Amino acid sequence: MTAVQNPASSVDLFVSPLGRVEGDLDVRVTIDDGVVTSAWTEAAMFRGFEIILKGKDPQAGLIVTPRICGICGGSHLYKACYALDTAWNTHVPQNATLIRNIAQACETLQSIPRYFYALFAIDLVNKNYASSPMYDEAVRRFAPYVGTAYQKGVVLSGKPVEVYAIFGGQWPHSSFMVPGGVMSSPNLADITRATAILNHWKDNWLEGEWLGCSVERWLEVKTWEDMQAWVEENESQYNSDCGFFIRYCQDIGLDKYGAGVGNYLASGTYLNPSMYENPTVDGRKDALIGRSGVYANGQHYDYDQLRVSEDVTHSFFKGDRPLHPWDGETIPVDPLDGRKQDKYSWAKSPRYDVPDLGRIPLEAGPLARRVAAGGPDALDHQDNDPLFMDMIDKLGPSVFVRQMARMHEGPKYFQWVMDWLSQIDLSGSFYTKPEELESGKGWGGTEAARGALQDWIVIEDGKIENYQVVTPTAWNIGPRDGDGTLGPIEQALVGTPIVDMEDPVELGHVARSFDSCLVCTVHAYDGKTGRELNKFVINGMV
Repeated sequence: MTAVQNPASSVDLFVSPLGRVEGDLDVRVTIDDGVVTSAWTEAAMFRGFEIILKGKDPQAGLIVTPRICGICGGSHLYKACYALDTAWNTHVPQNATLIRNIAQACETLQSIPRYFYALFAIDLVNKNYASSPMYDEAVRRFAPYVGTAYQKGVVLSGKPVEVYAIFGGQWPHSSFMVPGGVMSSPNLADITRATAILNHWKDNWLEGEWLGCSVERWLEVKTWEDMQAWVEENESQYNSDCGFFIRYCQDIGLDKYGAGVGNYLASGTYLNPSMYENPTVDGRKDALIGRSGVYANGQHYDYDQLRVSEDVTHSFFKGDRPLHPWDGETIPVDPLDGRKQDKYSWAKSPRYDVPDLGRIPLEAGPLARRVAAGGPDALDHQDNDPLFMDMIDKLGPSVFVRQMARMHEGPKYFQWVMDWLSQIDLSGSFYTKPEELESGKGWGGTEAARGALQDWIVIEDGKIENYQVVTPTAWNIGPRDGDGTLGPIEQALVGTPIVDMEDPVELGHVARSFDSCLVCTVHAYDGKTGRELNKFVINGMV
């Protein structure tokens, strides 16, 4: 590692990796006097799944899109299936909806501890925090491979996807969800085994390690003051991983930066079985359990997929205007030519047309889901949770708040899955054969662990005429749009204080708090001269 710092306190860094998942993301930041003043996110790898799918059988999306990601392939299958359900006007038995919900939620449940310990928390042991009185305890718990909490969290994270495999045959890359239902017919032994596995996970990690209390007690926390009081309530909660994390984040300042755009989008997920037997685009909103919604400029709005568009002004694609995904184009250009047009990323820039505000970037992810859950007019079966609206109001968004939103979903989703398991009618139907229509349009949305994940499909003459996938990573890492507005991670990096220019762990905290599906490389530039001053590699774990 080499490092050069100039008297003006500006430095250029090359940090790899910032993310620890897959793909490549270049992040360039400009630093003035120890603070990030601008950022550019550059997705460095062309994928082209939309091009692959054009002209294929409509059901190709069920096989191809789960290969987009090896971590949330079940979420890709879930939304691809609903895209065809709406295009073909299928009937989905209530049992099938329950199984789909269970599988999707179990994939997210495994992601919560795996992401926290293996991808995010290992930065909490960075030497820059050695002066904290809590540092030695952070190392004991979170040090990679050897940390006591790291070991238990990572090992037990695999338990929920054992349940996915019971119903889906395998994980990852199962294809058991199909238009009209699921290719699964569980018996009592399957339900019993799934229940036992999840209870083991709850007893040994969720309650035993993370919370230090019952799931029910944690879900009584409704405000920031409640959360603070919960930490101090007893020794078990104070010393749990959750209690320690809340205390440590405040000590090292993770509640002070990484805000982002402050506007959020959730496409919603998990459906009430009795309210979505005949899936339609328009009928989805009220059937949702995990609510959809948009929060912008301090106001809640209903989510309308017709207001989504993708801008390619600064992306390596041809196009001269934002397009709705049903009309979307994926026409790549040579990056060398693209850079002459100020293009700098293979990611498109998803935008949402908010009434009276126009097309703006929105943050997707667990915090966006929690914001949607705090909106007005929840139906009886829908998630109605004011906690994170309260935290945003009192603390503002930050790395800490974004992380707590992700962890908060563990107890919540556990309860939902256990309830869905109890509702399965083993003597009922799990599939209704659909009519494969020759033409139509469909839309399927869900919430992967990382946020809003949606497919738009156009079918003509029995083949895919157009297929567009908009991922949560695209929402968050997308580059500037035609108006020059920064994407969510670009904006979240602005204002980040860099304490040690030779070890900018703060950049990692911000980028990893979004958990984008890309390995990130960071370059930092002197804001006064534009000069790149140093290069180095930090934290080479993947």
